[in-house]
Amino acid sequence: MVREGALSGFLGPNGAGKTTTIRVLLGLLRPTSGRASLFGLDCWRRSHRAKVEVGYLPGDLRLHPWMDGRQALRLFGAIRHRDLMVEGRRLAEEFNLDLRVKARQMSRGMRQKLGLILAMAHRPRLLILDEPTTALDPLMQEQLHGHLRELAAAGHTVFFSSHTLSEVEQLCDRVAIVREGRVIVDAGLDELRGRSRREVMIRWKGVVQAEQVPPPFLEVRRRDGQTWSGLLAGSPEDLLQWAAGRPIEDFSVGRPDLDTLFRGYYRQGGQAP
Repeated sequence: MVREGALSGFLGPNGAGKTTTIRVLLGLLRPTSGRASLFGLDCWRRSHRAKVEVGYLPGDLRLHPWMDGRQALRLFGAIRHRDLMVEGRRLAEEFNLDLRVKARQMSRGMRQKLGLILAMAHRPRLLILDEPTTALDPLMQEQLHGHLRELAAAGHTVFFSSHTLSEVEQLCDRVAIVREGRVIVDAGLDELRGRSRREVMIRWKGVVQAEQVPPPFLEVRRRDGQTWSGLLAGSPEDLLQWAAGRPIEDFSVGRPDLDTLFRGYYRQGGQAP
């Protein structure tokens, strides 16, 4: 369940079932089992009602080549029975897009911006984005992230599908991981960070010291002369207490390694690595 006003990430590699899930939510596919609902409305039987409050950017956005941004906003406004021009122009200015350019003349990034504008111009209660930043440059990605945070702060819900953990980690406060069509993890990012291990580097003052047996809470994965590299299974306090008074020249403890945790869930079929 995705709570209202949340920035929720939906993670998984290509082919995991992310887009299929989104199509079920939008009433474009009928679920083979179970039930999906938006705002308490069945996504298949009452899709027309639910979609009034939804904005959607597909991962394979296609636009009529003859259509420019203004025509697209008028068309979408006619479908929604709303005037989208004022908000559409404001978003176009925010995302630096010339609405007079026809789709056939747009770069992939420009088409992606127009797709985002069309999805957001009616200020939907729920915004569903399928791989929205694949064609955007880093500055525009940052601009989009800021806009999505503002929407969430105003009570709108953002459902953000991606196969890139780092992007979801920057933006979202909760994440679901899908594997072979099944959600194997649904948790807050803080909870996932608590489950993940930290990267550790220790450089000893001599090779002899580097050959000693590591403590049970430290998994040393590589020994390179005087240097250990590994993962911390315990707490940073455990490491500090163990390291005190030992002949250590330098050491570092990195942030929780969510990427390793993410890959571990995939390898182990949903069991925590």
